[in-house]
Amino acid sequence: METKVVVLNGIDSSFEIEVRKLEELKPGFARVKIKAAAFNRRDYWIYKGQYAGLKFPIVLGSDGSGIVDSIHTVSDDSNHWLGKKVVILPSYNWEHDSNSQPSDFKILGLPDDGTFAEYLDVPIQNLYAMPEHLSFEEAAAFPLAGLTAYRALFKKGELSSGQNLLITGVGGGAATMALQMGVALGAHVWVTSSSESKIEKAISLGAKGGVNYRNEDWDQELLSKIQGFDLIMDSALGDNFPKLIELANPGGKIVFFGGTDGNLPPINGRRIFWKQLEIKGTTMGSAVDFRNFLEFIEKHKIKPVIDEVLPIKKAQEGLLKMSSSSQFGKIILKIED
Repeated sequence: METKVVVLNGIDSSFEIEVRKLEELKPGFARVKIKAAAFNRRDYWIYKGQYAGLKFPIVLGSDGSGIVDSIHTVSDDSNHWLGKKVVILPSYNWEHDSNSQPSDFKILGLPDDGTFAEYLDVPIQNLYAMPEHLSFEEAAAFPLAGLTAYRALFKKGELSSGQNLLITGVGGGAATMALQMGVALGAHVWVTSSSESKIEKAISLGAKGGVNYRNEDWDQELLSKIQGFDLIMDSALGDNFPKLIELANPGGKIVFFGGTDGNLPPINGRRIFWKQLEIKGTTMGSAVDFRNFLEFIEKHKIKPVIDEVLPIKKAQEGLLKMSSSSQFGKIILKIED
């Protein structure tokens, strides 16, 4: 049996489509016929050589949805997956609820080949039923970004209805999912972006408003509209981070999971302890987080925002679009038969 895969052979290389022979299915694994996959920011950082543990060639892709084609199990308990529509949990080896990932934790798409492929073998425990209200493309859009946002908002941020939530850099997958979940919960959601059109799109999804962080006094502009925030979700760090400390309400939380704008500059630690703030880091999430996240999006019938759907032969276009950060929502690869 063969599979078509989209291969990255090196830093700044163009994708190449190859046909590979599939190995024999291992015990405890299922073979999924991938219908759709999604780009994440980590794919771009791997492409640029700015990610830990690089290896080439590599098949990228942490997110995927599809149909279980075959299964190799030592018991009959898992045979019910055959022929079922599924999404793949991209967190490997993090089964139990815990404050941090275990030492053998890894993310699908590096070091193991990922979802930019016609067929992919994955551990049976990483299969989850695809929400019925979603298409394959929509289901491929949420696993990594949605899980990251869910853990940031609810496990680390302890967000509740009626609280003020600020999401920085709206438009990316995790930020957009956080916006949708915050609105569904009943939080008062505000956003920042470098694009006025992205702020307008966020408002159309239920945000109360937003500001352009390229404006020098964007933080003061926000404070003129709202007194402060109980939770701030950030993925940038960089020179704007000290402003988040001032925007946080006393007793508030700042949760971050990325550093696209660089390292932290000097910050006034006195403001942190006087306001009794909590600053928390987070990464992805456990299988428990993922199950809770799936229940949330099924309860609220959330549909991830998709920016564009591309055929696998145009995968390079997806990376180039991410380099300009012009997308709002997820860029999807539709895996062709």
